[in-house]
Amino acid sequence: MLVHICCSVDSHFFLEKLQTDFPEEKLTGFFYDPNIHPYSEYKLRYLDVQRSCKKLGIDLLEGEYDLENWMDAVRGLENEPEKGKRCEVCFDKRFDVSAHKALELGEKKMTTTLLVSPLKSQEQLQRTGKAFEEKHGLEFVFVDYRSGGGTQDQSRVTKEEQLYRQDYCGCLFGLTMQRDQQDKLMDEMFSPINNAVLSASIEERLEMYEKRIHLDDKAQSYKIIKEKFLNYRQFSFKLIKGKTEVIPAHATHYSTLARQRAQGKIEFSHEETHYFNREEIRFITLSYYNEICTTTHKNIYDLIYSDSNVKNDLLVRSRILSNPYDITPLIIVEKIIESKLTLQLDAKTYEDTKERLLLL
Repeated sequence: MLVHICCSVDSHFFLEKLQTDFPEEKLTGFFYDPNIHPYSEYKLRYLDVQRSCKKLGIDLLEGEYDLENWMDAVRGLENEPEKGKRCEVCFDKRFDVSAHKALELGEKKMTTTLLVSPLKSQEQLQRTGKAFEEKHGLEFVFVDYRSGGGTQDQSRVTKEEQLYRQDYCGCLFGLTMQRDQQDKLMDEMFSPINNAVLSASIEERLEMYEKRIHLDDKAQSYKIIKEKFLNYRQFSFKLIKGKTEVIPAHATHYSTLARQRAQGKIEFSHEETHYFNREEIRFITLSYYNEICTTTHKNIYDLIYSDSNVKNDLLVRSRILSNPYDITPLIIVEKIIESKLTLQLDAKTYEDTKERLLLL
């Protein structure tokens, strides 16, 4: 039996149940999710499915990540709600590709772990599955593992196995509506130009879950715990001298400006820190930044494209600002400018949760 797999949270419990209910069937997993965006999220979900299937002794195949074709397939349905017409098109595409993979492998049956997801309509899935059964002559195995306490059992298994528990289906459009309804920043879509790994980002989670694979291989005990913290994302920053001259500059991590714009001049200096006469803004030179961080950035652009600047930004802020909760704009420039300056800074701090590996 070919089992279409969407994620480990759904698949681990589902595959365990199938192994019990269909002991004579050789199960083959097929991870096919062209709707998952961004690609780092796709990699993270596939990584966890690989670990899950390895633990269960189930062969796993990976389908093509063809996001562009999926986007074409759902064009015009971007604003459909969860379980709406866009989901039907998405199911159809995944069933079609999975059915052809099953036929290619000589399988007689197929099913999907989507059946166990509380966010999906079983009736919708059964209808699609039966349509493909009639079309391809491939038996669609419908099982209901949600009722009778199944959803609670699934949650228990997820916790026991410490599976990656994503908080959106994977679809860009579903995520957009979900974050709008929650009034939350869609920070999954941030991709820094320097490839820095941001706090609570998908990339940070991917690094952690890759590390946990190595811990599994070494039989090292661990727990994945969650922590609440103040997160930060910077949308844009610009420093202008006079009316039009843009000056190379870097706004350090946690720099915020309430009105996103401030004009003024440097008023005085003290111990390598230069104080602006508006919005508590402070400046230091790149050479002083290098001295604190023991780095050798040649210019501001070299600093901006460094993938370690978040860590170094926090080090610099801890040295210069007395309060660890300070969100004062701290700006790095190559040299201090005495003339009139305009800062344009669009950034946001917000409560967030992140995961951490705790070795036991």
